[in-house]
Amino acid sequence: MPLIIPIFVIHQGCPHRCIYCNEEKAVGDYPPRITEAVFRETVYSYMRNSRERGEPAEIAFYGGNFTGMDREYQRYLLEMAGVFIKQALVAGVRVSTRPDYLDEKCLDFLQEFSVKTVEIGAQSLVDKVLCLSRRGHSPDDVRRAVGLLKRRGIKTGIHLMAGLPGDSVEGFAFTVRETIALRPDIVRIHPTLVLKGTELAEAFSRGDYKPLSMPEAIDTCKFALREFTAAGIPIIRLGLQTTPEMEKTGSIVAGPFHPSFRSLVEEAIFFDMAFSLLSKLDVKGREVAFTVSPRDVSSFRGHKNRNLQDIKKRFNLNGISLSVDPGQPRGELAIDLNGKKWQLMSPRKPRMSPPPSSRRPSRA
Repeated sequence: MPLIIPIFVIHQGCPHRCIYCNEEKAVGDYPPRITEAVFRETVYSYMRNSRERGEPAEIAFYGGNFTGMDREYQRYLLEMAGVFIKQALVAGVRVSTRPDYLDEKCLDFLQEFSVKTVEIGAQSLVDKVLCLSRRGHSPDDVRRAVGLLKRRGIKTGIHLMAGLPGDSVEGFAFTVRETIALRPDIVRIHPTLVLKGTELAEAFSRGDYKPLSMPEAIDTCKFALREFTAAGIPIIRLGLQTTPEMEKTGSIVAGPFHPSFRSLVEEAIFFDMAFSLLSKLDVKGREVAFTVSPRDVSSFRGHKNRNLQDIKKRFNLNGISLSVDPGQPRGELAIDLNGKKWQLMSPRKPRMSPPPSSRRPSRA
């Protein structure tokens, strides 16, 4: 994954405001027009403070509908990015946009300026959910946009939201299945949060919208992570990135927010794997030795060793030991019991059924 240098163009190019949207809270307070000084300082700041990456950096325009902005302003921003590309400091550009604001002429323009990736704000592929969220586009717009990008050889990303108004376990599972069928290169997912100053906050205060609980959000995104991983499609972000604005009291009115949401989801997956293995073995009163990849240690342990404590209590174990094997694939859990070894990988075959969580009433 390359270093992504984000430049936020808040709300610009958006034809209207979606029911859940408050970009100032979600990504921060950015100026209405990006000056060359701000642009250059942002790029150099990220490059100075980043750790070494295996791939060259990319400049990303986020926070609005890039292809819906005035074409001259698009050109102005892309030409500033082009300076860094010519100096070989960055490899290319990525933009985020709406699926109904892409056509052949638009893509001609983007490719002229080294745009390598286009991330589409789909949010859902269920008509009712898109309508209730005031998205203003259809699932077919998403399918058409992805087709255009793929025919051009442009790397494609899809952004989804869990727990939108009118959505359900079955509805989100349908969106996941349909997204997999589109074969995007990358996916971003986050649970819907009720942000101050939005129509969704008003609906919540009236009792017309109920956000996902944290356990429901974890369960829903756990399902999605398994499905996309099984399909070979990476989820490059799971949960919203924390901003100083979001941390201010009252900014998040309701919803399953956690600064390390992905860690909670991965922790839950490892607990499920351990539970599946131990349920098939006679382990009561015994000590069990687990082995994981070095990159999975924190996910398996859980926050403050929560997984280890819960596993020990659930199965009445005498003890748990944990070993690290650099040669073990990431996502694999191994158990050694009385000299015998059992292994389990995170599910590789797609499960096209909804997760076994309790149903959440669709109220919107």
